[in-house]
Amino acid sequence: MALVNMNDMLHHAHRNGYAVGAFELATLDFLDAIMAAAETARAPVILSVTESHANGFNFDLAMPAVEAAAQRATVPVAIHLDRGAGPDAATKAIRLGCNSVMVDGSHLPFGDNLYATRAVVQLAHACGVAVEGKLGHTPGDEGENAERHPGAPGYTTLAEAKGFVERTGVDFLAVSVGTVPGCAKDKPKLDWRRLKEINAALGIPLVIHGCTGLTDEHYRKLITLGVAKINYCCTLSDLATNSIRAAAKSGAKSYTALLAGVRDAVSREVERCMRLWGAAGRAAEVLACCRPWLNVEHVVAYNAPNLAEGELRAVMAEGQRVLAAIPGVREVEVGSVADKSARYRHCWLIRFASSTVIEHYKHHPAHVAFADRLFRPAAADRFTADYIVVGVKPGAAALPLTDGATSAAPSLSPVPADQQPRFTGLRLPG
Repeated sequence: MALVNMNDMLHHAHRNGYAVGAFELATLDFLDAIMAAAETARAPVILSVTESHANGFNFDLAMPAVEAAAQRATVPVAIHLDRGAGPDAATKAIRLGCNSVMVDGSHLPFGDNLYATRAVVQLAHACGVAVEGKLGHTPGDEGENAERHPGAPGYTTLAEAKGFVERTGVDFLAVSVGTVPGCAKDKPKLDWRRLKEINAALGIPLVIHGCTGLTDEHYRKLITLGVAKINYCCTLSDLATNSIRAAAKSGAKSYTALLAGVRDAVSREVERCMRLWGAAGRAAEVLACCRPWLNVEHVVAYNAPNLAEGELRAVMAEGQRVLAAIPGVREVEVGSVADKSARYRHCWLIRFASSTVIEHYKHHPAHVAFADRLFRPAAADRFTADYIVVGVKPGAAALPLTDGATSAAPSLSPVPADQQPRFTGLRLPG
């Protein structure tokens, strides 16, 4: 498993003077191409997803494929929600597997952007998820909708950047210093002094959206001035389009024949960017310093002898409805044993996005209200534990958990399915 903490990934890039590419999945055709490039270049990579591309794929159905690609990789991978609309979008993205989110309030007045971003930071940090904020107007729009936001750039100011980061607590900041989106027609007018001052004042990884007209030298200078994440979309879409047009012109008639060259075209460009931006060859050192991104299975086994079958099912259904809406909860399953001799007859299996969610969930008003009103009175006889969900190699060394128990070291390379235990490690409640 090579899904890693994105905060760790970008801070390593920021400290060591390179940038990680956030390559947008315009469609799922791009997924294999991006991952192939990352493996070839031995580079960390960010898989960037956005609900605005739902016309290219179903967001809910596609995310399991994105997460599976990240988990089976041998290079460090993060999954990032780009341009989220607000807390609801961030909550959904975390539930579906993103371990970083970006809320785009850059089109709002400064105060409204600050308020909206801070709300997302509060819920995301409670889940252990990193947050990217955006400050300053970039003309056009990323992706294939550059005409949506025309006009001159609204440059990020130093004073607003300092206040925004201090008051929101964002982990990374996307700044407007004159770049323009890849599908816009404007030319970049980069304000190097502005970027240098912002980088010196903030000391956190900076992000660039929009790559129209940027030269290799532009990229190198952006990186020396604190840019550690570069969003890259439109060039990949253009290459895919050109590949399809060339195939059609050469006589390709079937769908698969038209798409045959897309993977290689996208993969070559992604690899070129990774090498240009200095990320190539850094997979091993990034894996060594990044925390693996591990889900937690919250298990509750219980008996409820005083509840009739219908009452028990009603409690289970209400719990699924209420608990699944808590930020950081990825899945809620309920069940009863097939073996009637088992000590506990019923169970909850609740998957958390990370170990950080444990305390957040425990004290969340929705959980407390449900547990106190419906569950605990009926299920005094119960057992609760939290299990870290990891893939391990046979014979791996044990790592200490926070409560003194041990867990086998997580594998950061592909492991055969029959060698992956579902639960490893144990944390008993206090």
